[in-house]
Amino acid sequence: MSVNPADGAVFGALYGTDAMRAAVGERAILQKMLDIEAALARAQARLGIVPQEAAKAISDAARFEILDLPALAAATRNTGYPVVGVVKQLTMAAGAEAGRWTHWGATTQDIVDTATVLVLRDALDIIGADLDRLCEVLAKQAEKYRGTVMAGRTHLQHALPVTFGYKVAVWLSPLITMRERLKELRPRALRLQFGGAAGTLASLGDRGLEVVEELAKELSLGEADIPWHVSRDGVTEAVAWAGLLCGALSKIATDVMLLMQTEVAEVHEPHAPGRGGSSTMPQKRNPIACEYVLAQARGVHALVPQMLSAMAHDQERGTGPWQAEPLALPQAMLLTHGALAQALTIAEGMTVDAARMKRNLDSTGGLIVAEAVMMGLAPVLGRETAHHVVHHACDVALAKGIPLAEALAAEGEVSSRLDGAAIAKLTDPAGYLGVSDAFVSRVLARLG
Repeated sequence: MSVNPADGAVFGALYGTDAMRAAVGERAILQKMLDIEAALARAQARLGIVPQEAAKAISDAARFEILDLPALAAATRNTGYPVVGVVKQLTMAAGAEAGRWTHWGATTQDIVDTATVLVLRDALDIIGADLDRLCEVLAKQAEKYRGTVMAGRTHLQHALPVTFGYKVAVWLSPLITMRERLKELRPRALRLQFGGAAGTLASLGDRGLEVVEELAKELSLGEADIPWHVSRDGVTEAVAWAGLLCGALSKIATDVMLLMQTEVAEVHEPHAPGRGGSSTMPQKRNPIACEYVLAQARGVHALVPQMLSAMAHDQERGTGPWQAEPLALPQAMLLTHGALAQALTIAEGMTVDAARMKRNLDSTGGLIVAEAVMMGLAPVLGRETAHHVVHHACDVALAKGIPLAEALAAEGEVSSRLDGAAIAKLTDPAGYLGVSDAFVSRVLARLG
């Protein structure tokens, strides 16, 4: 019976993805352990340490289907780790002669840690592919809407005009950085763990480094300069990166959720019959994808400290911190991909109401460009006088409920210098976008 909703048959449709569950779930981890044992035998056979026939028999037997899961569970409960039981069952499946060469020179943590790295590699591949896809989708949206003017908001109030393309580029930029960080962290996180009982590979005599090199090649993993049994920065960095990615996704979800409010209604999640509906209010179209981006992101953010606190390992083998990692790392990858999948749904299918953006932009009667007017009048009136005149015109516009342009025309210091066309130009939001379009171009250039 599932306890975590992300692993359930029903709630799992909302949290995580089936692809990630298959990549980091228990079956995948146990198969990776078998894969490592087989790879170790093949690597040592090439070096003449293990007989070729034994390596072949071990490799042929290293399939999940050979495992007696109830027996393995009992062994794991007894020893505290599944590796002993896995090795015992693999040894039996490979046959008496070949089986005695399994796990040669390795220790339990070598197998567990390297299995973790292998499932982490698969997880990062899945996340990386969908992150690429999300970046491409957002780039197209930024290009499409780079000229669509809307109200920029600070403290949830109208501030200055921006474009929706600019807003999307703001979402996109940190995601491009996440791709760069992912590329950088892979060599640090995806490293072979093979050090034997205390990290010295003493059981292999002077051939330990040869085995490390061959095993790393066999598994297509990087070599660590020294075993990292008690140095957990690599796997911890991967989870911290997932936390950063979820933070960037949360920004998108928060913005879209606010833009979906009835009073704003400028952007909406993709709609399908019944999606985001209410059991009692037929009119509702709730920001369901946004909500599950945020929920899963919060789940990942709660797991990052767990990984950080598990870095405090004692001596040459930790007593407790290591066992906390399996509770955090697979779940962090699952929830991260779930958040990413929901963000893709938003980005690919969102509807943008440019007409509503225009109505909201105009709803303050031009007050959103008060700064533009002030800066336009400053060379004529001086900055301080211009600020005073525009401030007074804003007060009048608000008090009388008239457009800012009309209030400005009633100001003698303005009307004596500017005609109606000049005032209209100053109060046009599309004329006060600064270098927002250039910023969009810079972000898109980073994507390549």
